[in-house]
Amino acid sequence: MVVTALLRNLRPVLHPTVVCYCLLPAHQDVRHVPWIGLFRESEGLTVIVAEETAHQRGWPVMFRAAWITLTIQSDLSAVGLTAAVSGALAEAGISCNVVAAVNHDHLFVPIELGPSALSVLEGLQRAAEQASHPST
Repeated sequence: MVVTALLRNLRPVLHPTVVCYCLLPAHQDVRHVPWIGLFRESEGLTVIVAEETAHQRGWPVMFRAAWITLTIQSDLSAVGLTAAVSGALAEAGISCNVVAAVNHDHLFVPIELGPSALSVLEGLQRAAEQASHPST
């Protein structure tokens, strides 16, 4: 899928849940944890969970984030979507951690910048829509 078509249909959604990145020991049992994301690294497990879950379990919070889902049905082999989205956010001074899943891309930005990031992404979508339908 061409990146312009993806950008025209981003439909970003800001989730109401505050999420946290937590770093846990590599042997930590997370089978019964309602995690949002999980990644195993040599230093341990990076777990993305709702803030409430992190606090209930006493896990160290490394990063509090707002979670934005790009609801466009994306393609894992699409070229340029992550660059366009993260580039637009970078221009606005917003750091972004991207997790690509099979159906959608998920962005995690500093909690206090969630609404601003959503606005930037909506602007990116509008710009792509206008570029594909230029005024005559």
